Amino acid sequence: MPGLRRWLVPLALLACVILSFFDKISIAVLISSPAFQADLGLTGESTKLGLLMTGFLLSYGASSMFLGFLGDIFSPRSCLYAMMFLTAAIMAIMGFVDDFGVLLGLRVLLGIAEGPMFAVAYTIVKRLFPPKEQARATMLWLLGTPIGATLGFPFTIWVVDQFGWRASFFAIALLTIPVVLIVYLVFRNLDVTTRSPALQHSDQSHVPLSTHRSATTTLLKRWSFWSICLFNVAFLAYLWGLNSWLPTYLVQDKGIDLDQAGMFSSLPFLAMLVGEVLGAIISDRFDRRALMCSISMLGAGLGLALVLSIEGSNWAMIAAMSFSAAMWGVGAPNVFALLAKATPSDVSATAGGIFNGLGNFSGALVPVLIGSLIVATGNMTAGLMFMMAMAFLGAGVLLPLVRRY
Repeated sequence: MPGLRRWLVPLALLACVILSFFDKISIAVLISSPAFQADLGLTGESTKLGLLMTGFLLSYGASSMFLGFLGDIFSPRSCLYAMMFLTAAIMAIMGFVDDFGVLLGLRVLLGIAEGPMFAVAYTIVKRLFPPKEQARATMLWLLGTPIGATLGFPFTIWVVDQFGWRASFFAIALLTIPVVLIVYLVFRNLDVTTRSPALQHSDQSHVPLSTHRSATTTLLKRWSFWSICLFNVAFLAYLWGLNSWLPTYLVQDKGIDLDQAGMFSSLPFLAMLVGEVLGAIISDRFDRRALMCSISMLGAGLGLALVLSIEGSNWAMIAAMSFSAAMWGVGAPNVFALLAKATPSDVSATAGGIFNGLGNFSGALVPVLIGSLIVATGNMTAGLMFMMAMAFLGAGVLLPLVRRY
């Protein structure tokens, strides 16, 4: 794909990530809705409510680790279509559910369907863009994380307020239609499969399992790969703590009404978006991926420390939370660029799947852990302190890689 048209690819992936983030965070709004809690018998059941996010993340992480390799073997474009159709069907079915156990099961299936998304997107960018452009290309589709949250929280709150909580599932399922159209228009003449290093001199349409197994074994022996994976565990623990409990924190701890909480919930994710853009531009210029990631998490931890120190001003609190989220955003495109720099191209989807899956699988414990801390302490302070500790852990774990990458 010549010239500027290449940049339509990460923009199409951006639409996919925004949609998938609507799927992810819609439940965070619902668990703060009294009507949703009453209809499913979950009033006062904070641990069960957290389990709705944790169940999704556990299956999402496992799917990313064990199904991400499909992007190395088959067409990433076909993987995108399959994921979108499956998630739309599951979201539509959720709108008819009356039982907590059934809803939890569907959340698990949703995680399985969406698990390979980041691995596939990462693989497409690595195959189509040179290293000097990868942070910016990655940033474009990773912006789906803050944009999805920025739009998703107020959109879901509005739908729930106007039409009820069931309508939120149907609305998100319908949004799949324009996203599939965008992907079709951008990818219809693009064959990223043949750009795989394992297929460049072959007439085969997929990579033999024996070839892929050998390359994967080499990948798993690299200590630098596992260091980056450990960083991502801490990185995503912060993100899912914020995604899962921010509206509840604002409503229950700070006494902000639900409508205003929608606006307040959006501000940290707008800041996160700005952080991602700046982080990508600076990192592509200086190519110091590990250093940028470490600085990112240090700033995120310091921002949370400010949040915990502020009393009496909700605007000052949300400003500190936004600073923390912006610093987290600086690391988002850089961590994928760091992974690309430190891993072989012929197992990019596998590396991305393990990396993303392990991070989300571990991060899956965060929502239910914070839910349990809320029950035990009666407020969110302990949860924020846990997120802050994970941020500082992430800042330190990459220090041995700073000079090399």
